[in-house]
Amino acid sequence: MSEEFSSIVEVQKYVRAIHIMAMLIMGFGFLMVFVRKYGRSALTATYLLVSVAIPLYFLKDSLGILGGVDSDIDRLILSEFAAASLLICAGAVLGRLKMHQYLLLGVLFVPCYALNEWLLFSGGLGLVPEGHFVDTGGSIVIHAFGALFGMGAAYSMTTQEEYETPIESDETSDRFSLLGSMVLWVFWPSFCAALVAPEDIPMTVVNVILALCGSTLATYVASLKLRGKVSVADIANAALAGGVAIGSTCDKVPATYAFAIGIVAGVLSTVGFAVIQDRFQNATKKVDTCGVLHLHGLPGLFGGLAAMIAVDGISRGDQAKGILITAVLATLTGLVAGKILSLVGRRKIPYVDSEELAVD
Repeated sequence: MSEEFSSIVEVQKYVRAIHIMAMLIMGFGFLMVFVRKYGRSALTATYLLVSVAIPLYFLKDSLGILGGVDSDIDRLILSEFAAASLLICAGAVLGRLKMHQYLLLGVLFVPCYALNEWLLFSGGLGLVPEGHFVDTGGSIVIHAFGALFGMGAAYSMTTQEEYETPIESDETSDRFSLLGSMVLWVFWPSFCAALVAPEDIPMTVVNVILALCGSTLATYVASLKLRGKVSVADIANAALAGGVAIGSTCDKVPATYAFAIGIVAGVLSTVGFAVIQDRFQNATKKVDTCGVLHLHGLPGLFGGLAAMIAVDGISRGDQAKGILITAVLATLTGLVAGKILSLVGRRKIPYVDSEELAVD
């Protein structure tokens, strides 16, 4: 690769890195303001979570702990991936942590995330041979891991009072949540294509957009059929499920497969929000504030499994092993993190800004 071409590639990665940063701060941030009385806290927590995850992962990678890369821009993008997974995790316990506990959550999460990444992509401990696990855009490593870690933490720390406290939204908070969803939708192709080989970027971008179109259309139809009227929460969340699910195969499947994967993911996510969520929470007495299991967990697992069918030449055994390792490691470390978080204080009232922020 010539020096001039290498410089162009680095600049292009910089552009995609900035797009991902917009997703982290504006996309995830506004998506989580649907909680009516907790919007300012959700945005503040987003700043803190991103600001602890990126330097912590950057430092880990710079020191070569659990592997590392030579390029600073690649290192930044990998750090942003870790921050995205952390934000997904935090969505499960949103509104039930004190502000300083979000920082502690980040400190606990990033090493666990890095360990899972090392096991699956770098052949760590010899569990999955290097290069055998397919997950270009992070359906498993980023989305499923973050969701299952968050569910583990939520299971460890949700109190009866938190379970019984309603999570309220209103017209304004829903609009801002839709804005966050739109920011994520627009920049998702950059997320999946961030570290893809230059020659594979056009295919990746097209596949991600088609998958998002598929999940958006499927969400509309499924929400209408299941609820009688279309739910704003379904559109803001499940419409993104195609982006989650296509991550594993975004640079490896034809466009028709991408669209089909998006449709299935949209239906799966909408069923999760409309049917499974309330039943699951009533059965477990635990709360997944943002429904991360249904937006990131189930579609992410589906995306990883879809690779076993859609990608030629894949080692199905190693793919299944990687998915299982992620599910077990994320859930167990999340349970431990939830126990630790519950030991360092609790909010008096969940889902309100006024407990910690100066509000009028």
